[in-house]
Amino acid sequence: MIPENRTLSMVAALATMESMTSEQIANTGSVTADHGSIQTHAQTQPRQNDSVKGCPSERKCGLRWRPAMLHPASLRVLLPWLTSIIGIAFALCLVIAWFPSTVWNTPIVSSDAPAHYYFIRRLLDEGLGAALHLWPHNSFYPPLFHVCAYFVIKIAALFGVQCSIYAAFNITWIIASGVIFPSGMLVLCRYFLQRWNRGNSISNPISRISQASPTSESSFVSKSSNVSNQQVSSAVNRQYNATLDATFVLQNLIGLFVPVLAVSSVCHPYGLLNAGPLIAFGFATSLLPFLIAATLRLFDAIAAREHIVKWLAITAIAGVVCLVAHPRIAFTYALILVPFIVLRLPWKLILGAFIAMCVGAVAFVALMLTSFKSDRWANPASWFHSHQPSKNLWESISFCFTDGLDGFPAILFALLLIAGTVAAFVCASRRAAMRSADSLSGAVSTVAPDFSADAGALASDTAVSAPDVSPVSASGLPAASCSDAVDVSLSASSEPSRPRRNDRLRDVIALTAAFLLVTLVYVCTVTLVGALPNIISAPWYRDENRIMTMLPLVALPLLVIGVNALSECVSACAASASFAPSASSFFAKNSVSSSSVPSLSSASAVSSVKNVSLASNWIGPIAVFLVVAILAVSAQIVCPSRSAARDTIIAHSSLNQSDPNEQLTEQKIAVLRKVTKRTGTQATIISDPLNGSMYADTLFNANMLYPIINARTDVPSAPFGKVETAFASGDGQQVLGTVCSLTDAPEYFLTMGDQAKSLQSFPYRAQYDSFHNEELIDAYVDGGTLVKVADYSQYGQGWALYRFGCAD
Repeated sequence: MIPENRTLSMVAALATMESMTSEQIANTGSVTADHGSIQTHAQTQPRQNDSVKGCPSERKCGLRWRPAMLHPASLRVLLPWLTSIIGIAFALCLVIAWFPSTVWNTPIVSSDAPAHYYFIRRLLDEGLGAALHLWPHNSFYPPLFHVCAYFVIKIAALFGVQCSIYAAFNITWIIASGVIFPSGMLVLCRYFLQRWNRGNSISNPISRISQASPTSESSFVSKSSNVSNQQVSSAVNRQYNATLDATFVLQNLIGLFVPVLAVSSVCHPYGLLNAGPLIAFGFATSLLPFLIAATLRLFDAIAAREHIVKWLAITAIAGVVCLVAHPRIAFTYALILVPFIVLRLPWKLILGAFIAMCVGAVAFVALMLTSFKSDRWANPASWFHSHQPSKNLWESISFCFTDGLDGFPAILFALLLIAGTVAAFVCASRRAAMRSADSLSGAVSTVAPDFSADAGALASDTAVSAPDVSPVSASGLPAASCSDAVDVSLSASSEPSRPRRNDRLRDVIALTAAFLLVTLVYVCTVTLVGALPNIISAPWYRDENRIMTMLPLVALPLLVIGVNALSECVSACAASASFAPSASSFFAKNSVSSSSVPSLSSASAVSSVKNVSLASNWIGPIAVFLVVAILAVSAQIVCPSRSAARDTIIAHSSLNQSDPNEQLTEQKIAVLRKVTKRTGTQATIISDPLNGSMYADTLFNANMLYPIINARTDVPSAPFGKVETAFASGDGQQVLGTVCSLTDAPEYFLTMGDQAKSLQSFPYRAQYDSFHNEELIDAYVDGGTLVKVADYSQYGQGWALYRFGCAD
């Protein structure tokens, strides 16, 4: 009978033989046995040959030989950077190729677009000081996106290039979506990959097995061949380096596709450009992966009790940047981080974090109660009363598991996500079990070292006299499962000697929990109705577009560690299948007694080591790499959701509208151009924002009194609120008293028909009804409050420009 450690020893011996040249094997002298020890007349030959050749040792010769193999050490440094740059470049090209070309010279005609254009314009007019009060009524709006667009225009001017507001807007969006977001996702995914592979300093399963046997049988091999454990490890490492660390290389190549997959889903960034566009929130979402990664690094620093101040400062800076981009991103951040806080922080910090969250929630509720006046606050079921479900339960759940992809890529993504998560749980659980076993074994050996040594010697003597190999598993490896080959490397670690905390298992559980939380919020938003779904989705305005941006943040890291776990499982199983026949043949041919030893001239043994090395290093990573590559490529071929979003934006930016009352048409462009030419850029123009007149501000540099659509009645939107109230009063003197004091320049009033149908969902549209009330306007004309100065009835019924009858 051959015990498990005996099998491990044989593998180490095979690895040592494989490091020897054929001449050294042929010249191996006679072999004699002395109480279980093996002595050879050629045991000092390698060192003597090294001295003759000028090599002081075999280790130094190996170090000299490695640069001839594409410099593995340099490759370890350069490959992550190279794959990152290439992957981000691909992602940028995809975003640019998708971006609608029609919006470079004309605006995106949607609900929020005029405000973002106006904010950039205001920064250009007033300087960076306006960043703290971008609204027309001088209240705060998150300015980071608009400040970046402002700098794009200023930098272009330094090179003599005149960059329009629309071009600066588009360039900033492309940089955020095609560079910042995929870079952040790459940083986040690499963080989890590094934690997953931390401690696996040697990926070759043969190396793992040889290093996982530091007990009596490992000592037996060392004594029998008179070769130290360090020499065995060095020999195996040379074979490992000769394959250029296939696992490391291919994991980086898989990382090549992380930026591509980050911009493959309609969830982000494309959806938000179509919805609103929700530019500020989208910009904050693009920055959020960096904040999450910095926070997780802070958790690592707290656990290790080192570099805490450094990572605390980095996290604080990243947090401030994200909040300046859009404060509401804090809800997404908190939702994703909750599982990590629970699983990775000390209980005192967990309590503190949840107290901080509760304080933030109370502050948010107080802000909503004071900012938005409503009689429905006490009845959550009546919140978002106009909201309608857009998907059924199966559609919403499947959307989350497919990360918003379509067709075949969606199915492949879901399968990889589910299979990878299961594999990750299996590998992480076995790793945790191995750690528990190692800890128990270490405790026993510490308490009773003499007993352990005697037991090891007894097992060694028993193993030498027993030729039977029946206890070895059918795979030829000492464990019953191929997953054990993956986890056997746990005793060989480059980590510090501090106690480990089952990082793999914690990460898998936390990522899975975060994914399920995001799925819950998404399902509540798009499928469920009632009080509880309203409360859960309220921080995101129960808006599907905001919530779906969270999916890539949790689905992609979970997919990455999942496919990494699948790669380990496939490699381990391949190594088991490859090693089994050769190992069985080796033990059968070289069954030993107390006076015989295995023959060192077995060419098949050397061949089996090479086969196992090839299988374990390449088969698993190559298989997973090909699947991920197919996913990334097919996601660019089958993408109707992204194409639909692009087509919608193109339609919104088109001036050929069938409805003459839409926000922007060719007729309205012509009228706005003529109006600005007549009034100049200093005079104040008042009009109904929902008729598209607000675009004159950025199209022709006109001075519109309120060039955005949402001047809410519950906010002191002076001076527009006062003008609105006065105009609706029907009192000409009140109107002139309010309007004429706005500026020293003339004041005009523009009518361009009814409100656009595309803005009928705007909740405050009724407050502008007086601005297109023809009877009221005619009354002001008859009373001298308004004087018609230009008629544009050839473009639309009732379209005209009036001047207020002020004394100036």
